[in-house]
Amino acid sequence: MGECQTYVKLSEEKLIPKSAILSLLRTYNCYHEGKNFQLRTREEDGELILEGLLNIYWGLRRPIRLQMYDDNERFRLNRNDRSGLAKQLSAESNNNSPGTEGGPASGDMCGQEEEDSPQLLRTRSDASFMRVQRRSKTHTAKDLQRLRTHRFSINGHFYNHKTSVFTPAFGSVTNVRVNSSMTTGQVLNLLLHKFRVENKSEEFVLYMVHESGERTRLRDGEYPLVARVLYGPCEKISKILITEADLGEEVTYDVAQYIKFEVPVLDSFVVKLKEEEEREINKLTKKYSSLKSMIQHQLEGRAHTSDRI
Repeated sequence: MGECQTYVKLSEEKLIPKSAILSLLRTYNCYHEGKNFQLRTREEDGELILEGLLNIYWGLRRPIRLQMYDDNERFRLNRNDRSGLAKQLSAESNNNSPGTEGGPASGDMCGQEEEDSPQLLRTRSDASFMRVQRRSKTHTAKDLQRLRTHRFSINGHFYNHKTSVFTPAFGSVTNVRVNSSMTTGQVLNLLLHKFRVENKSEEFVLYMVHESGERTRLRDGEYPLVARVLYGPCEKISKILITEADLGEEVTYDVAQYIKFEVPVLDSFVVKLKEEEEREINKLTKKYSSLKSMIQHQLEGRAHTSDRI
């Protein structure tokens, strides 16, 4: 008997053979050779898991709101606790090299190397800064101020009271570290948590946008990283876009073929389609009028026959 075929989930309903995914993965990693976007694999309970960085492009039309405080800024220590915390942080800092960052914003991904984006800048969170960089047992007022300002940034945009509400530059790119078992909703939550966005994840959706103009929504039960591998590594051909749930819409391949034409050309298409529609209507009208006449003629003939009898 042959080996049992194993599969990787693209969604709750769709499965892809493991052999096909591994073949696509080799192409994907070859394309990103020497870069941080190569994906790693591991086995978990007999299931193949992919993990790595996933690029997401901003496609928002309305402003978002950043949180006023990071989670780790909301606690205050009394004097008795500070000495114990200082010793603990000092011990942890000795186990980390000065050039190593802390884990990603998501608690599930703690301990992994944080992702970078050349276009969407970021900074370390307060917790990672204190764990890695702290050398002294006390903080000066200047140090505390610096710790409070170490947040993620979107294109260099940091939170402040005047600009906490803003719209990310359309088409700019960021990335998050995910794995192939994370659904669309989980990826959205991770992205919003990374930048401390106050808006709820239900307000946004992810689309796979193709070079042709075709736009397909990634449903809640789908796995974006698997979809990324399936559509290939080149983001000029296809890319993942985040947009508002009530503003985005899917565009089929057939409709996408017409999007790039100029308006006058599209108008001429509409005129020709209307003419073709009229011809089809007239054709069907004549056809069924003829059938109606034949049926009426047959009914009249039977009526005359019954009258003679």
